[in-house]
Amino acid sequence: MSGRRPGPYDDRGSLAPGPDGLPPGPEHQVLKSLLGAWALAACAPAEADAVEEHLGVCGPCADEALRLREAVGLLQRPETLDLNPALRTRVLEACLERRPPRVPVPEWAAAYDTETARLDALLQDFGDNEWHAPVRLRWYEGDEASSRRTTVAGVIAHLLTVDGLVAVALGLEDPLGDVKPEQPTPSGRTEAYWRAARFPPTRAVRGPWREQSHRLIRTVCFTGSDTGRMPVPYGDFALPLHDAMLDRAFECWVHGEDIAEAVDYPYDPPSGRHLHDMVDLAARMLPLVLENRRHHGLAAPVERRLVAAGEPGRSLRLEIEGSGGGEWLIPLDSPAAKGSAEHEVAHVALDGAEFCRLAAGHVPPREAAAGQEGDREAIKDVLFAAASLSRM
Repeated sequence: MSGRRPGPYDDRGSLAPGPDGLPPGPEHQVLKSLLGAWALAACAPAEADAVEEHLGVCGPCADEALRLREAVGLLQRPETLDLNPALRTRVLEACLERRPPRVPVPEWAAAYDTETARLDALLQDFGDNEWHAPVRLRWYEGDEASSRRTTVAGVIAHLLTVDGLVAVALGLEDPLGDVKPEQPTPSGRTEAYWRAARFPPTRAVRGPWREQSHRLIRTVCFTGSDTGRMPVPYGDFALPLHDAMLDRAFECWVHGEDIAEAVDYPYDPPSGRHLHDMVDLAARMLPLVLENRRHHGLAAPVERRLVAAGEPGRSLRLEIEGSGGGEWLIPLDSPAAKGSAEHEVAHVALDGAEFCRLAAGHVPPREAAAGQEGDREAIKDVLFAAASLSRM
């Protein structure tokens, strides 16, 4: 036996070309029949290897494979690999329609649950370079833009420590441990955490932040609906728990955008329902912020007597367009006054996400409104009050 295989093979064991220069025989036909599946990436690994080896020696098949690949490209619409932010909500709602949870997440905590999950998904595949990418936190103090430079890991440490305000109010462990901040404010707690660390934060901070967010959700699920009214101190003010959870969802989204921008990655706004709730929280806080700014000489004084509690007074109509849209009447003369369409003196229109970015200190107040009409001073005061909602 010479060991030579029968059939049209050359000395190297490859198909010998026929008279027309093409590899003849049934193997050529079999591999040619697989070109469609190969173009669709539907071949088994062994078949794909065989097809690709064949394309190296068969010009007509290589040309056909190229045409098929181009055709597949025309049939497939390029899409981002990022999940639609509303997908998680839709999947959960579909599941819960079939089997309601024994312990449901309160509606006022749903936005926090969703936004922490979205941010965690963004962080999942980060390498060391991404974790140490520089991030600039932005906010307004008075009427001046402020900023603080940190890293992606530093941002997660910031979220961990400020979420800790809610954790402490619920009787959970404080992520600061024995560290005592100079002021029990969000910025004071964050600066204390950063100073106490022997080294700058690393990817290791993701675990404590993620576990704390899970504990917060589990705890509010088991404590009942009445818990939503309990106060959560922020140092120089307090929010009821249901608003504090919404505030933390808002901060999680805003800083998720900061992180995504730092690593050049797309990050969508929250779902329309959650964005609406965030806008509503900011709109409800605006009258108190306006009053505080008046006391510090940052807003125009009330030119007439204060409106009695519950009585209608001068108002600004805040119209939010697009996702999360709606209308709010903001009382201008007193936080205890009632917004009134009959006493409307100004009208401002903004996109929902744009308004939230204004409230986060990411958009200059003078550049925020898409449409303005009426009392210019009232409009200026409300836009700057919205920016004053921001903090580190």
